Amino acid sequence: MLMTKRKPATVGEILVQEFMQPMGLTQAALAEAMGVQRKHVNELCNNRRNVTAATALILARVFGNSPDFWLNVQRRSDLWEAMNSPRERERIERARPLRAAACDLGSRSFRQVELSQ
Repeated sequence: MLMTKRKPATVGEILVQEFMQPMGLTQAALAEAMGVQRKHVNELCNNRRNVTAATALILARVFGNSPDFWLNVQRRSDLWEAMNSPRERERIERARPLRAAACDLGSRSFRQVELSQ
């Protein structure tokens, strides 16, 4: 996985700077176009709400792009946050690859462990 040191643009930053501002859209106007409450749009713009599959489909319909675009922006941001959070990094580093976990089981083979579960 290729990760950069620089924090990626958030959904809120992309939404406001690349879509709303150039189009002269207010949060209220976008909320109406999306068929959601203004609070929903406000939370997206201020990065207090994650893009779900349903929201990605709505944003894609409103702006004429793909739901994958919105989900990928969210995914990049989530991955960066996980990799750069000391607490999450500690959890990630505690995980062991399955081969290593299987070797720690001693004389039982990985296949035997798999069948016994």
